[in-house]
Amino acid sequence: MGGGARAGTGTRRSGAFFTVAVSIVVVLAALPMLLLIAFSGAPRTLVVATVLAALPVAPLVGCYLWLDRYEPEPRGLLALGLLWGAFVACFAAVVLEGVGGVVAGVTGDAGSAVLAPVIEEACKGAFLLALLWWRRDELDGILDGIVYAGMVGIGFAFTENILYLAAAYDGTDGIGPGGTDALTQTFLVRCLASPFAHPLFTAFTGVGVGIAVGARSGTVRLLAPLAGYACAVAAHSIWNSATVYGFGGFFTVYAVLMVPAFCGIGALALWARSSEQRMLASALGDAAARGLLPATDIGWVVDLGARRRARGYARERGGEAGERAMRDYQQAAIELGYLHYRYLRGTPPPDFAERGQEYVARIGRVRPTIAFPGQVVPTR
Repeated sequence: MGGGARAGTGTRRSGAFFTVAVSIVVVLAALPMLLLIAFSGAPRTLVVATVLAALPVAPLVGCYLWLDRYEPEPRGLLALGLLWGAFVACFAAVVLEGVGGVVAGVTGDAGSAVLAPVIEEACKGAFLLALLWWRRDELDGILDGIVYAGMVGIGFAFTENILYLAAAYDGTDGIGPGGTDALTQTFLVRCLASPFAHPLFTAFTGVGVGIAVGARSGTVRLLAPLAGYACAVAAHSIWNSATVYGFGGFFTVYAVLMVPAFCGIGALALWARSSEQRMLASALGDAAARGLLPATDIGWVVDLGARRRARGYARERGGEAGERAMRDYQQAAIELGYLHYRYLRGTPPPDFAERGQEYVARIGRVRPTIAFPGQVVPTR
């Protein structure tokens, strides 16, 4: 157990390092990015562009949080993903595309179709790779990769849309004379018709990272993120090419590529969540056989509907404190299930022993204070 404790300490230190390092990078990138936005249009134009760009943000974030219900990711990390996309990835893409265009001589439409996808997906995907390197304990599979990728993509699209909307209104986008009509057209295309574009592209990298987390093979752990990134670049490039060159018409490509790809990633996310339910039931069943938690509690933990009913029952009988205790118990059991699954697969994290002891201790501490529907509420 001593080695597990040391590994656990190392994991916490790497997690703290990740948070501090990413926060510093976000602040350093935010300053020049905000200046770039400030100089991209008149104050009134920027206010309108910011409001319009923000409209799809909340619904998109809500969709990803809805997906992320089994083991909700730390809100701080999700926020860092949003900020990374909005400031770090966006600013780095602006700089690298400018430098790359000059060095490689690729500008204009060719730069949009070839250079931009390579650079932008690398800048967004860097956050996922950093998670994989320093916060691997927060990644449990494909669904987590999709959720974090979505947050980064939403943040990136928000900042990019501000710049595009302001340029469209001012007539500096090189497409039309500007004004309200140009602003409306850009809003319809970028914020209403395809607000999911950047989250969708980066989701391919997220899938690759999610596969790498649970892979036994070192080759798969290396190649899966690269393959995901390649798919992200390809999808992004095809989309940009359609908007620039009109391959078969924008709406044809939208219907043939974007909608099916979005539905495919959505179906994959839903399948991953359903698969996680089966995986958790199996892993917790084995944990229960080892005496780590009562087998009768598993259904109240892995079924989302049953979880809601249990929390409602706890709140009805014990108020907010009762509901908090139920949430804590369910969360500890879920965390134990993911950890035990990795143990059964032969890919436990270095701090497996310490984390397992912490979850079992939380379960043992909270269980006597809660009751599920149909059970007698313990006397406090």
